[in-house]
Amino acid sequence: METKTIYHKRKVVIIGAGVVGSTFCYALAQSGLAEEIVLIDRNEDLLKGQVLDLVHGQVFFPTVSIRAGNRTDYTDAQVIVVTAGAAQQKGETRLDLLKKNALITRSIMKDIVDAGSQGVLLIVSNPVDILTYVALKESGWDRRRVIGSGTVLDTARFRYLLSEHCRVDVHNVHGYILGEHGDSEFAAWSMTHMGGVPWLQYCPICHGCGDWEEKRNHIEKEVRDSAYHIIGYKGATYYAVGLALVRIVEAILRGQNSVLTVSVFLEGEFGVSDICLSVPCIVSHHGVNRIMNYKLPDKEQQSLIGSAEILKTAIRELKS
Repeated sequence: METKTIYHKRKVVIIGAGVVGSTFCYALAQSGLAEEIVLIDRNEDLLKGQVLDLVHGQVFFPTVSIRAGNRTDYTDAQVIVVTAGAAQQKGETRLDLLKKNALITRSIMKDIVDAGSQGVLLIVSNPVDILTYVALKESGWDRRRVIGSGTVLDTARFRYLLSEHCRVDVHNVHGYILGEHGDSEFAAWSMTHMGGVPWLQYCPICHGCGDWEEKRNHIEKEVRDSAYHIIGYKGATYYAVGLALVRIVEAILRGQNSVLTVSVFLEGEFGVSDICLSVPCIVSHHGVNRIMNYKLPDKEQQSLIGSAEILKTAIRELKS
């Protein structure tokens, strides 16, 4: 007998009512994409406060139900977005934080699996690639249904910086940041263009560019360092990531077949296996519809493999 999908159309569950989860909820509510948004958090006072603050603004945005929920809401959610995670404490190592957040992710995944969810899982908590890997292994689900926010935000930062440099509308700038959402990420310059013109061809006709090679390296570094700058200035990033999450969820809820650099488990694509990292994927109703297995130039291919090895080392440390 054929199993029918039992999720409720356009119901989004957000796990974690902190600054990222609540900002995403705020942006999602204004988008009009969801019929129902459910916030879940172990801190009941924070949860109640965030929900009250959001519902008091309902008169100003499209009709949507926003409420506090619990693990039973996983069953019929179309998308479950995980923003919950521990912050790094003074004196705590990166590995200590990783192990703590991996435990949180495993606990959440047990509840989601036990609830019989058939929706798409979107991991946002950091380190996102490793936690996406942990969530996938814990769930036993098809890899297409467990994705990470990956470098969707990094790609947006990249496009913005290029648009500012060349004084071109950001909507006409196209390119991708691939690999780890972290220090080993890199710009896929071979896939970067403005209005269909490859950037390496566009540069000679762009007046006042100067040393393009130096500027290119500077832009790439700025993308990698953006989060550090924002955290240094105000303690956390949440506005742009909230909007990036709306974009990913939009592709899922509307079945848009959008090309987004989400973090996905690779099984030989791009010459990489047994790790989650960001590559261009077609995202639709059931998560990743297809991985765009594009042949990268040698330098970019080596950067991707190097990024994968860094993540695999972290996975081995986590298991030890």
